[in-house]
Amino acid sequence: MLLFVSLSIQTQNKQVLYGFAENPQTLLLNPGAETNYKFHIGIPFLSGMSGDVALKNFKLNDLFSEDGIDFNTKIFRLLNKLTPEDHLKLNVQIDVLNAGFRVNDKTYISFGFYQELDAIAYWPKDVITLLNEGNAPYLNKSFDLSQLLYKADFAGILHVGMSRKINQKLTLGGRLKVYSSTLNIETQNNSGTVTTQLGTNNIYTNYLNTIDLNFLSAGLVVNDQYLENPMELITNSFLGGSLGVGLDVGLTYHLSSRLEFTGSIIDFGYIHYSKKVQNTTVKGSYTFEGVNFLFDPANPTNYWAALNADFEEKVPRGNNTNAYTSWRPTKVNAALKYSFGSERRSKFCYDNTFKEFYTDAIGLQIHTIMRPLRPQYAITGFYERTFTEKLHAKVTYTVDDYSFHNVGVGISTQIGNVSLFGMVDSLFAFNNLANASSASFQMGLNLIFD
Repeated sequence: MLLFVSLSIQTQNKQVLYGFAENPQTLLLNPGAETNYKFHIGIPFLSGMSGDVALKNFKLNDLFSEDGIDFNTKIFRLLNKLTPEDHLKLNVQIDVLNAGFRVNDKTYISFGFYQELDAIAYWPKDVITLLNEGNAPYLNKSFDLSQLLYKADFAGILHVGMSRKINQKLTLGGRLKVYSSTLNIETQNNSGTVTTQLGTNNIYTNYLNTIDLNFLSAGLVVNDQYLENPMELITNSFLGGSLGVGLDVGLTYHLSSRLEFTGSIIDFGYIHYSKKVQNTTVKGSYTFEGVNFLFDPANPTNYWAALNADFEEKVPRGNNTNAYTSWRPTKVNAALKYSFGSERRSKFCYDNTFKEFYTDAIGLQIHTIMRPLRPQYAITGFYERTFTEKLHAKVTYTVDDYSFHNVGVGISTQIGNVSLFGMVDSLFAFNNLANASSASFQMGLNLIFD
């Protein structure tokens, strides 16, 4: 279980930040978002920070609550409850540099560099059951080895984007990204089964059918030695790792003065892992009916050596340094927002015009992220409130894989040219994190010049 947790390190749904208060970081979630300032400069390492951790179908209280139940009993209950779709994930993202400037009345350019640690690990229920309980209670059951599924990546992302106002209703945007990954561990296309049946020549016959396991890594092992200095991952993330390219696209469209639609596709791209690659493969089939011992003191036989040699021949294991390619976890966002409020004010903008907007808004957002096993979905309802021209708040209610009652809140304010925002998700879980399935935060500090 500790090994499983250690693999669970991975950007997720930032439903509070998405489309909120024209913060510069919203351009990373939708490059087609509208902006109304001349230029911005992010405070290095503080302009954007986010963290997201979640456990599907599992809480720490399941194991560590003081309820008088034996710990071993809790472990067995947990093992029986978890399914191959349950997983752990974690995402950490830090903006090293974020800035932008207006070219003209219609065009805004933004650029920067951020580092991201992103991973997901699924629960290999069949493998854990086989290791924990053995095969005797599960005759004729095929244990599925394709459930060995995980992916973790640490990368630096250099990006430049453009937001272009086509007309009064439509704004389009795009962002080009160059990925530099210094650490990756993942599995690709694992398959095969382990089955035990009653034997004919012995009590049991064990079948390993079409085993094909592929454990890939880049940046973790060099010359058969594991990475000793983790700082290399950070220092080499600026174009010093395995490279890839990606694209973000987005739009904002005003259906009317009150009704607005936004949408984006983020991280449509790949990384080609070619540096410090170390892969392990296991392929083949094997049938084992046990060992029939013949006790001949004059001619002793090393049965275990012969068995091991036969197994190695039919199910060979090997290491290689072959480069491989992996797709990034692409994300799709779409939101519909309706603005209202008894007070309607005007804002003096960069182009010496007035922009009318309402003080309140409600809406619905849909988020999808592509994962190794299947896409994950989230749906969010939200309410936004503008208290003053410089003070905004947002409340969200999200339903996803982890919770049906996830409440988030965000505040954005600007004092002079200093813009500050802070957001938390799973708000009511922070008073008892051990009983929470997920928790996340975002914060940022920028200089904005109107």
